[in-house]
Amino acid sequence: MAANAFVYISASHGGGAADGWRTRLSEALGESVDLRAWPDIGDPADIVVALAWKPPPGALASLPNLRLIVSTGMGVDHLLIDPRLPPGIPIVRIIDSGLVGQMAEYAIYQALHHHRDMDAYTAQQRRGEWTEIDFTDTAERRVGVLGLGEIGADTARKFAALGFPTAGWSRTPRVVEGVECFHGTDGFQALLARTDILVDVLPMTSQTANLLDARAFATLPGGAYFINMARGGHVVDADLLAALDDGHLAGAALDVFHVEPLPAGHPYWNHPKVRVTPHVAGPTNPRTAAESVADNIRRLREGRPLANLIDRAAGY
Repeated sequence: MAANAFVYISASHGGGAADGWRTRLSEALGESVDLRAWPDIGDPADIVVALAWKPPPGALASLPNLRLIVSTGMGVDHLLIDPRLPPGIPIVRIIDSGLVGQMAEYAIYQALHHHRDMDAYTAQQRRGEWTEIDFTDTAERRVGVLGLGEIGADTARKFAALGFPTAGWSRTPRVVEGVECFHGTDGFQALLARTDILVDVLPMTSQTANLLDARAFATLPGGAYFINMARGGHVVDADLLAALDDGHLAGAALDVFHVEPLPAGHPYWNHPKVRVTPHVAGPTNPRTAAESVADNIRRLREGRPLANLIDRAAGY
């Protein structure tokens, strides 16, 4: 069959990463998979499935027999910004238990680093100083999670299991066991007002762009800490920096930014209250993600409904 190949397009990982996907998809499907790494794809007409992360604009439109687009991350905004994104082709996102767990690990690590005063103790070590810092009881450190999808709900449940009073916010009502749930505009303000550690896991949509602005940061209690592992576009950078500089926020751990890589000279790089990581909170792992992709390939071949199909209009 001429048109039966897959293509791997990633702005973050080169052709070497395609080897891992090829191996894992071959195992999951029980057949040898013809997966080609962009841009060395041979005849574009051969490609029926694209595994993509931040593909170059127009790349997907250049594949005339494309039948399925798979986001190799759980977000799809990187696809929807392409003005030449081919219409009518279904887009699915990966539901990867490994990625979900890694995101929770990142949030919990950054939160515990702040909660247990690790920066202050590191500074004391360098000064040769032995001083115990007053401890904040876990039961009094309130965590708030923005976004209660797969990642947010998992993250919130794990914080609650550690003993943190945990709440979550979503656009529409959700129920997560052990987590106080808020929704809607009023719920957003209420969640912020009761949150000492704020974790952002929202999708990037027109409704969430610049959601975290001066008003939002001011609504957080004094001394609150912010963790962003969602999208940089949710944050008004100048407002976050102002809230850090005036002492209202204790600090921030940022994994995502408006422009990536974070430009040289950006204030975040050397800000004493900011921890920067290069979009690594939840790397997609072919070992745990391949079955999700293989399942949708089987569904496509058999004419069955696709799983984790995204709504282009909603943005997720």
